[in-house]
Amino acid sequence: MSVDADTVRKVAKLARIAVEDHEVEPFAKELSGILDWVEQLQEVDVTGVEPMTSAVPMRLKRREDIVTDGDRRDDILANAPDSREGFFAVPKVVE
Repeated sequence: MSVDADTVRKVAKLARIAVEDHEVEPFAKELSGILDWVEQLQEVDVTGVEPMTSAVPMRLKRREDIVTDGDRRDDILANAPDSREGFFAVPKVVE
């Protein structure tokens, strides 16, 4: 797949990246190379291959799913600019 200068400018605009005119052609070649590599990957036969989450087989650590209040209310409210009766106090916005 070939990427032209207009496509590079469009992608740069969508990504909010400033690309100078002298940088457009090198970026077009680089993006074309990346897309060619992705097309090459699509040719690989992966029939019967299980998806992996890691290159190293490991089991996630498990913990009991117990709901608690965290017992950190005072620590959390210490960061609040205003708190009353154990809750965050916010200004009234609707009358």
